[in-house]
Amino acid sequence: MKGNGLWPAAALLALGLVGAAWTLGAHAMGVANSRATITVTGSAKKTIRADLAVWRGSFNAQSPRIEDAYAELEASARRVRAYLVGKGFADSALVFSQVQTQPQYRRSREGMELGAPEGYRLVQTVELRSRDVERLERLARESTELIRQGVRFESYPPEYLVTGLADLKVEMLAAATRDAKARASEMARNAGSKVGRLRSARMGVFQVTPANSTMVTDYGINDTSSIEKDITSVVSVSFEIR
Repeated sequence: MKGNGLWPAAALLALGLVGAAWTLGAHAMGVANSRATITVTGSAKKTIRADLAVWRGSFNAQSPRIEDAYAELEASARRVRAYLVGKGFADSALVFSQVQTQPQYRRSREGMELGAPEGYRLVQTVELRSRDVERLERLARESTELIRQGVRFESYPPEYLVTGLADLKVEMLAAATRDAKARASEMARNAGSKVGRLRSARMGVFQVTPANSTMVTDYGINDTSSIEKDITSVVSVSFEIR
């Protein structure tokens, strides 16, 4: 009979162990669920317009005597300055570089320089920056008119810049993160879950490309060749799933 008295105590012990196991299991499931995450990629794209243009041109003069070449270059510089001011640009906005001197030698069939210089070629560049992007674009196309004035002139393609790009990148990063959260919420909803706290975020590269371009690189692009541009931001974000 004494043995029968042990059964209630054993039963209670067993029930206690089962309850403890269930409690521990539920806690473990809660911890596991709190560690469940979803990682998505968000993106944002915006069309922007350059607000600063930089244009450069060069001109040269050549003569057997360096003094004559320099005199010709000075005359060309005066014509270039007058031409640009006549196009409506301030004289103070023109930046002329120092003169580059390139001695010209007679060469052998093997390309070796022979003897003293036969002449001199002098080169100078002019740079102009303007917020009037369209006017500078026209100037780049029309400036070769200087050739008709006897100037050996070459116009280079302008660079089109966005001065507020740093602030714009912050704005685009926020938009890409919102897009990532919307994607994560939709995926979680379809799985019967909800998105919780943000766990981690990794910023991708920014792409600044000509408008409607499909150019993409792993290290990013910063286009300076076009006035109209597209800026694209990508971010990889992990959210807690509840």
